[in-house]
Amino acid sequence: MNPAGDIANQQANLIVVSVALMLLIIVPVIALIVIFAWRYRQGNTSAPYKPEWDHSTRLELVIWGAPLLIIIALGLITWISTHVLDPYRPLSRLDAARPITATTKVLEVEVVALDWKWLFIYPELGIATVNELALPIDVPVRFKISASTVMNSFYIPAMAGQIYAMPSMQTTLHAVMNKTGVYDGFSANYSGAGFSDMRFKLHSLDQAGFNAWAAKVKAGAGTLDRTAYLALEKPTTKAAVQYYNSVETHLFDAVVNRCVEPGSICMTQQMHADAHRHPGATAEHQLAVASKAEICTTPTNPVKTN
Repeated sequence: MNPAGDIANQQANLIVVSVALMLLIIVPVIALIVIFAWRYRQGNTSAPYKPEWDHSTRLELVIWGAPLLIIIALGLITWISTHVLDPYRPLSRLDAARPITATTKVLEVEVVALDWKWLFIYPELGIATVNELALPIDVPVRFKISASTVMNSFYIPAMAGQIYAMPSMQTTLHAVMNKTGVYDGFSANYSGAGFSDMRFKLHSLDQAGFNAWAAKVKAGAGTLDRTAYLALEKPTTKAAVQYYNSVETHLFDAVVNRCVEPGSICMTQQMHADAHRHPGATAEHQLAVASKAEICTTPTNPVKTN
């Protein structure tokens, strides 16, 4: 309810409108309960007493008609908002006054939920961070989200709603920040002993500030290759912020496909082989099919630096 981005702002408005519509029923009902209890109390002998009364068309219309109209309105608003605020749907605007044009550049960030820390990879910049996320304001962001072992939930309340991070899968979140500041991010899904400290800070910066932050990360030491990732993947609690000035190409894809370890077979490779497998195939045929599949274990361009 304290949004700093357009998606969170629209979600906050949806909550306010929904609560207001429900209060149109709740407030009168609570008020009538008090009024009826007072008016028809035992000591009020002047209140009308009609033991034979059993029906009123006008009362029935109010009792059933008003809630029905509220439900229809809530259903319509929810249906529209569900599609407009679909996390997989690319943004159509930066805010209510600024639509996104065809020339607007989208920043891509790859997110991996580890035990118990967050890894953020900026593939276009060739950098990565642990437990620190920085974004430029008024720039659409596309998050590609996965997890290393168990399910978590990526959540920055000031930016957008939560979305799950699951191993062997990739989820997507489109969002934008419109205000500068430092905001909290965390996992909203219990994932084990270090869950309570699985938190990070989002630095929402103007473009100059974001460029300076990226330059600071690039000036640091450390390459996030597969060996470094396997060490980082080991469970830790209260992990400190870390910077990597270069990232191995396609590392995120290898994480999703469960083939970071040397010699492991990627899920895409295995599924390709399974799709072409048939009962009468020989071992030589199966080997030939597997060899034609995309190999994730030996990238041709292992490190990307800027």
